[in-house]
Amino acid sequence: MTDVAFHTGIANPLDYACRLLRKAYRSGARVAVHGEPALLDRLDQALWTFESLEFVPHVMLPRDGADAGRLALSPIVLVKGAATAPAQCRIGVTLAGHPVADVGVFDRLIAIVGLDPEHREAGRQRWREYERAGHAVSHVAKPASGEG
Repeated sequence: MTDVAFHTGIANPLDYACRLLRKAYRSGARVAVHGEPALLDRLDQALWTFESLEFVPHVMLPRDGADAGRLALSPIVLVKGAATAPAQCRIGVTLAGHPVADVGVFDRLIAIVGLDPEHREAGRQRWREYERAGHAVSHVAKPASGEG
C-alpha cells in the first residue's frame, strides 16, 4: 500500500509544490505531479521561474512532442487529466481536489492542501477515500504561513 501524507495549512500551494519538487529533484527522486490542467500549466511556468538562478527539470504528460526518451529522463512529470504516471516515478504529489486514480503505483503520495475551505474539505474527503482503500495516511501540519 501507498503511504499518503497530507501537508496542510499551505498558504501558497503552487510555491510550496515548487520548493518540494526542487528538494525531490536535488535528492535524485522521480516524482509524478497530479492536478487540474490549468493548475499544472501554472506549475509548469513556476518551475521555470520561481528561483532566478535555478531550473527544476520537468515534462508535461500528455503533451504533443513529449517523446519517450525525454519522459524517461525527466525527474519530474506533470500528469494532466487521465494520463497515468510513468513507472519510474515512485513518489507522487497531488494538487488535485480529487483522489489520484493510480495512487497504488507510488511508494509515497504527498497531498498538498491549501487554506481555503473548499480545498480543506476536498482534502478531508480524499483522506477518507485513501484510508478506506487501505493506504497508510498521515498528517503533516505546516505553520500558519504554510512555508515551513
